[in-house]
Amino acid sequence: MSVRRADSLGGRAAVVGIGATEFSKDSGRSELKLAVEAVRAALDDAGLTPADVDGLVTFTMDTSPEITVAQAAGIGELSFFSRIHYGGGAACATVQQAAMAVASGVADVVVCYRAFNERSGRRFGSGVQQREPTAEGAALGWNLPFGLLTPASWVAMAAQRYLHAHGLTPDVFGHVAVTDRRHAARNPAAYFYGKPITLADHAASRWIVEPLRLLDCCQETDGGQAIVVTSAERARDLRRPPAVITAAAQGAGRAQEQMTSFYRDDLTGLPEMGVVARQLWRSSGLTPSDIDVGILYDHFTPFVLMQLEEFGFCAPGEAAGFVAADALPLNTHGGQLGEAYLHGMNGIAEAVRQIRGSSVNQVPGAARTLVTAGTGVPTSGLILGTDD
Repeated sequence: MSVRRADSLGGRAAVVGIGATEFSKDSGRSELKLAVEAVRAALDDAGLTPADVDGLVTFTMDTSPEITVAQAAGIGELSFFSRIHYGGGAACATVQQAAMAVASGVADVVVCYRAFNERSGRRFGSGVQQREPTAEGAALGWNLPFGLLTPASWVAMAAQRYLHAHGLTPDVFGHVAVTDRRHAARNPAAYFYGKPITLADHAASRWIVEPLRLLDCCQETDGGQAIVVTSAERARDLRRPPAVITAAAQGAGRAQEQMTSFYRDDLTGLPEMGVVARQLWRSSGLTPSDIDVGILYDHFTPFVLMQLEEFGFCAPGEAAGFVAADALPLNTHGGQLGEAYLHGMNGIAEAVRQIRGSSVNQVPGAARTLVTAGTGVPTSGLILGTDD
């Protein structure tokens, strides 16, 4: 794949199974057990068995290695196993890796998974507590002494600049929070099921790091999610309508750091997502007007607005109005603010449900969904479509 030309991956693989545990604040079981439950649920959804699987992909952050999950889930020999770095930025890239393995014949059925006790165990929102002497740790050393210790504080720097550059106030971020929670309120699997919010609720929520309020920040969740990928040809004979991988991409921008890219010329956008956007549009031949549903990574509301602008859905500084007008069905599962924080993997599952026509907030006739992974870090994205 090149950031300068279209690739040939699109249409050669499909998502055929999705499975998850319940989303909770205290799972009461190990992360390995969560992973295995999600993997088995996804295989059952696809009408496949552990014996059919010959590939596994997860995150470098995951505590359950591929070979351990394979053993615990009853999977036999593996011909492909892979891990993607950069936290939530890995989500869509796990599916891309699976699709490349399937398209090249390295594997036939690949399961992507992510499982953690992110609320009852290690809480990412608590920030940096210990850092090994690595290049990434050294980069963070330029920011930690000044109080930039948590993801919210890192994002707040870019969010403040975004508001200043476009003459906006923090209230504009509320449109994302309200939209997510409206969808979560109708989703029985969501932690905030039955609990919509208003713009007034958003404005009244306490400051976390200005200009971010509590309702601008995603929740913390225990749970697991798995995605099954196989060839487009095999997918047509399986239990569920396939969600064809129309395009997939990874992206890292110039002067990229992990959440602290403060030395770029401009802090009002997300260059790494711009790389992903250009590759997805180039390889798929699609444009923003072709997308029926957007599932955009929403660990913090400002970065949803910036993503819409990077993908060309609206001009810089105009994304809040775009969201307020419901110009694109957005995060119909409730997102990570409303459903669960599963490092974006639950967003991929929602994109599949939209293609199948089985979402609790179904968009009529949805044929193409855009999914993105974590922002502020090297990231990834997908366009999923119907088998037409």
